[in-house]
Amino acid sequence: MSTGAEVTPVRPANTFAPLREQLRSAASEFAGGPDALADILGGIVDDVDRALGEELEIFPVCHHSPASALAMARRLREKQPSVIYLELCEDLRPLLEELRNCRLPVALQAFASDLDGFPPAWAPLNIVAPISEASAEYQAIAYALETPGVELVLVDRSADHVFQWQPTEASDPAADAGPSSGGTDDSPDDAGAQPVEEEAALHGEAVGIGIGDLRPRFAELRAHLLHHGRVRHWSEWWDQYVEQPLADADYDTYRQVMVLVGSLFRRLRPPAGAGDDDRDEDRERYMWTRMRQHLAASGVDRSRCLYVCGAFHAASPVAEFGTAPGTPDWEISPRTGTRWLYGLIPSSHSAIERQFDLAPGSVSIAQAGWAKAVGRGGVRPYRLTGEAAGGRKRSRPKKQPAPVPVPAPTPAADRLTGFLSRPPVLNEVDEAELLGWCVDIVRLARRNGYLASTADAIAVFETSILLAGIRNRARPTPYDFADAAVTCIEKDVVPGRRDVRRLCDILLGGDRIGQVGYDALPPLARDVFDRLAPLGLALDARTVQRALLDLTAQPELVPCSDLLWVLHRLLPDGIVRPIMGERRLGERSIQESWDLGLGRHQRAVIELGYQGITVEQVLEKRLRQAVWAPDATAAVALAAVEDAIKFLPSRRFVDELGGRAVELLSAERTVDDAPEVLRRIRRLLTHYRNSEPELPAWCESFVTTGYAHYCTLLPTAFVEEETGVRQVAAMLGFLFSMESLALSLGCDRAQLELAVRQSHPEDPAKVALLWAAQSHLGLLALAQLRARCAELLTNPLVLPAFPQYLSGFVQALEAVPSLAPFVVEVISEAFARLPDPVLLPWLPKLITTLRAQAPDLVPLLVREAGRTFPAGLAALDSWTPPWSADASAPVPAVPGTGPADPPVSSSGPVAGLLREYPVGCDAVAELLGCDSGWQPAGPPAAGNRSAGAASLLGAHPTTASAVVDLLAGTARPG
Repeated sequence: MSTGAEVTPVRPANTFAPLREQLRSAASEFAGGPDALADILGGIVDDVDRALGEELEIFPVCHHSPASALAMARRLREKQPSVIYLELCEDLRPLLEELRNCRLPVALQAFASDLDGFPPAWAPLNIVAPISEASAEYQAIAYALETPGVELVLVDRSADHVFQWQPTEASDPAADAGPSSGGTDDSPDDAGAQPVEEEAALHGEAVGIGIGDLRPRFAELRAHLLHHGRVRHWSEWWDQYVEQPLADADYDTYRQVMVLVGSLFRRLRPPAGAGDDDRDEDRERYMWTRMRQHLAASGVDRSRCLYVCGAFHAASPVAEFGTAPGTPDWEISPRTGTRWLYGLIPSSHSAIERQFDLAPGSVSIAQAGWAKAVGRGGVRPYRLTGEAAGGRKRSRPKKQPAPVPVPAPTPAADRLTGFLSRPPVLNEVDEAELLGWCVDIVRLARRNGYLASTADAIAVFETSILLAGIRNRARPTPYDFADAAVTCIEKDVVPGRRDVRRLCDILLGGDRIGQVGYDALPPLARDVFDRLAPLGLALDARTVQRALLDLTAQPELVPCSDLLWVLHRLLPDGIVRPIMGERRLGERSIQESWDLGLGRHQRAVIELGYQGITVEQVLEKRLRQAVWAPDATAAVALAAVEDAIKFLPSRRFVDELGGRAVELLSAERTVDDAPEVLRRIRRLLTHYRNSEPELPAWCESFVTTGYAHYCTLLPTAFVEEETGVRQVAAMLGFLFSMESLALSLGCDRAQLELAVRQSHPEDPAKVALLWAAQSHLGLLALAQLRARCAELLTNPLVLPAFPQYLSGFVQALEAVPSLAPFVVEVISEAFARLPDPVLLPWLPKLITTLRAQAPDLVPLLVREAGRTFPAGLAALDSWTPPWSADASAPVPAVPGTGPADPPVSSSGPVAGLLREYPVGCDAVAELLGCDSGWQPAGPPAAGNRSAGAASLLGAHPTTASAVVDLLAGTARPG
């Protein structure tokens, strides 16, 4: 655009000399002589004179201030600058074009997860700069993007420099870089008890970057202003004493007052040397250096430029201030090798308030004040084309005629003196507006369960006027109205989710939530919405959408199902939530139901887009990072293998993760994750055996490696106090359940036997585990094990520790499930033999021990007890425990159960079978505790079978006959 140069009149010398002398005299009279106060007041005037005397016009602003936005809109239409320098991170400039595709408020974001030059503990680095409509920066951005020929230059430090300037020893750089999304110190006292709502956490833990963080940094000054201003928090003080007086002020008055306030807060701050002070001055050196570099490179006239910055930085004392010839430049350090990613995320009024320590509802009140000022017709604001439509339409800016430059008004000799000396203009009460608020808050309160009536509306109206009068206000502000509503309506009980103060925030404008349009989304987010389009849902809506998938009737929805399961794995809980259906190894649902909140949680989907192009690529990247992390374990790698099988159809990647699991298992020196390793490898082996003809090579290697690994660590794990019973039981479970496969792959069983023989535990639970292992390996007969347990029950010194022995036996069921009948026998014997004085104090310890150490194995024990004990009370009197000595006698018939089995004769096929195979009979008799040997051969009367065999056949005659019949049938020719 071709414009003539605007002629800036020369400021008269000593413009503010009378004001300076007046303030110095007042300070000397007040303090009884010249002191630091006079120097401070005089320095404030000098700062104003210096800022306004700079040839490059400085426009001071405040965070999300309607007065700044109104003054900006007026000045842009009057001056029509060709270059705008904006205090915002310079590397965020490409994102500004995408604001057309969004609905404000949104936040510009810089994100980095792969760090190069920063401590790894800082990852990920995250910066956001929120933009709202009622802000001066948005007016400058909209003007520059909508006006052809206007250049917008961001001059603040880059996102990389924000973290470069933090101390490297800081564990949380966000706490030092600026306001974060933690708590707010400007909230009212009762706001701290309110739960943090979802909209207030839209920025997460990102560092907030904005224009014009204007508030006292001296705690005593701030407390003094709040006390004498009769307000509760800083946002209310600013609205009453700065925002409202400057809303309709002329441009010169606005500039002088804003620089004055910025200089006041800058000079009244803690002593120099703090990190914040150094960073503030470094930012100012950075910005002035960038502006001088651009002026020298472009050759643009400084009078056609506008520098938009916070009022705090407009009153800068650094030597690099200004664009006059000879001003020194500041050496800017290069950026690190960190790769930054940029995008837009949705924001909200509550998120901005929480990010920048503003009072709850202050941004909504500012938005309402901005809308009211625009509605009066006093200013015509700038808007980005397509922004009002939510970002779906994007049109090119219309070519506008070249504007006629308007000469800048001659600066007033002194606008500050008049502004500071006259009382504020008292506006009359807007009764129609206040009455509307009172009626609407009562209606809203009744909808939320309050017993409010017309009388309460009248009380709120009168109380608002009363509070305004007490606070020296002629017109009640929204803050007075909110206090009056809480006093008159809330009483002492909050019947619903929202209290009255939250209802007032909703009434006065609500928590407006922005949205990033489709065209401004990263490729991954657009890919997600495109692939879910067959569902036919409004996924960009903020309401939760219910998706019903019949994968049998609609096989075309199978890709949507696969994508939803991947999103469920990647996104935080609650965004993609399955209601019906599940995804397991080798299992697929035929019908699924989902609750989708992708539109409500855009930020999570957008930040997912910073990690890859597709969700599958992001999942693969995360799994690979997890298994190659410094703290990765074999259990983590097996979990990654499961996820890869379920969500990623890549056998190569699964084999890569499996190979890493083998490496991690062989490198582990503890067995803390043994239960998890056992559970996952069992599941994976079952999956491969059911779905593939042979096991993958990594599975075989994992079994052989784990067999040797756990055999080596077993003796140490038995004696270490740090190793729990659950871990040792899981090791034995791995060794015993994988034994057949490991032996087939070349492992040596002698290694396991040697490890068990070398184990000498002292803990009772581990001793029971060792006995179970010896029993499984044949090193300890069942009769010997039974004798040891009986000895424990007869030893009064061991009885207090007997629950721990039982816990060890129960844990042993993981490795030796066939031991369940014996465990039932031991518990039954304990309950049968111990007297009540011993049993009753002992029972609570037994229950707590089993609950703490074996909660998932107790059901197996209960099922075995159900099979062992009779099912009804009628059979209990005649029931004999199978482990009892009388169990070898013929069992009498139970009424209603049929005749008893007849005893087996000492002659016939059974006796012949025993005589023909005496070795097998001896082994079975010894296993069952029948120690009698064979008698000399002779006729049946002489006892030609062993007493042990007789006991065995008498106890189980049916089984012996069945075996004989089976063998006879096998030998009989077909």
